[in-house]
Amino acid sequence: MIVLGIETSCDETAAAIVTDAREIRADVVLSQLDDHTPYGGVVPEIAARAHLQHLDGLIRRAMAESGLGFADIDAVAATGGPGLIGGVIVGVMTAKAIAAARGLPFVAVNHLEGHALTARLTDDVPFPYLLLLVSGGHCQLLVVEGVGQYRRLGTTIDDAVGEAFDKTAKLLGLGYPGGPLLEKAAALATNPGRFDLPRPMVGRPGCDFSFSGLKTAVRRHVEELGTPLSAEDQADLAAAFQATVAEVMADRCARAMRRFKETHPQGGALVVAGGVAANKTLRARLQKLADREAMPFVAPPLRLCTDNAAMIAWAGIERFRLGQTDSLDFAPRPRWPLDPTAKPAIGKAGVGSGVKA
Repeated sequence: MIVLGIETSCDETAAAIVTDAREIRADVVLSQLDDHTPYGGVVPEIAARAHLQHLDGLIRRAMAESGLGFADIDAVAATGGPGLIGGVIVGVMTAKAIAAARGLPFVAVNHLEGHALTARLTDDVPFPYLLLLVSGGHCQLLVVEGVGQYRRLGTTIDDAVGEAFDKTAKLLGLGYPGGPLLEKAAALATNPGRFDLPRPMVGRPGCDFSFSGLKTAVRRHVEELGTPLSAEDQADLAAAFQATVAEVMADRCARAMRRFKETHPQGGALVVAGGVAANKTLRARLQKLADREAMPFVAPPLRLCTDNAAMIAWAGIERFRLGQTDSLDFAPRPRWPLDPTAKPAIGKAGVGSGVKA
């Protein structure tokens, strides 16, 4: 089985060809970083226009790199949500057009499920497993029991962790995108224990997250130090923030592990996915936790943590081989929770899965 995957949910335009033998025949991604950096964040209208401008060419490039033609494709999968609706529409309409023209099945993939199933593409992780899904828009702990079968144990009550990275990097004067720039600055710290930051939710019952108070604490330190910060101040604060986030994540994951083991005594892996999963400090902290709890730990290769179309193609394969396809009247979804039965998050907007899902 060979599937063409298309990803256009935010600020990466991507196309990939993946087989059911877990072979990535092509995986091309065009970043829109230069388009959005002047604004300090993603501008939805600019993102949608860039997807429209570049997607056809990326699909042609993916087909050429794979050495395959449309006659070799068994299905077309595209991100159907959640995400910036303009970009999602571009990807969905392109996939529908290819499917209609070639008489192929169309699969609308939940972007979050793409991240959730990446470990099965890269490491053939069996169900069930415990998933920490962390990105710029999402921060959740979920039990993954099967394709389309997710039970949320915890979510953020305010900022997603990737959003907290971006906002903290801006406070420190590091620029955009915040995650990789803050990690780079933290690596230069000469006194990483210099700043004592609060550890929101650590030790509390449940598996929810909170990052707004941590961000506020960083802002107060910045105000006390005065701007612009020196390179030393930037590095030490970045290191303190990064270490604190890793400790918070480990505490929340430890609680989720205990709940997971209660309901699934046969065991399973701890999997981390999403853009923030590329952070090496976080990965090392979670590996240490998993070793302590005697659970396998799986983190996808760095290039498959950020948004890509290989994960969308693979999720399409997972659904397609279960007979799950979508009609050409599928409506793109700006919000699409993995666990629709989960109670609404109590944070901003009151929406319930992510906080933004």
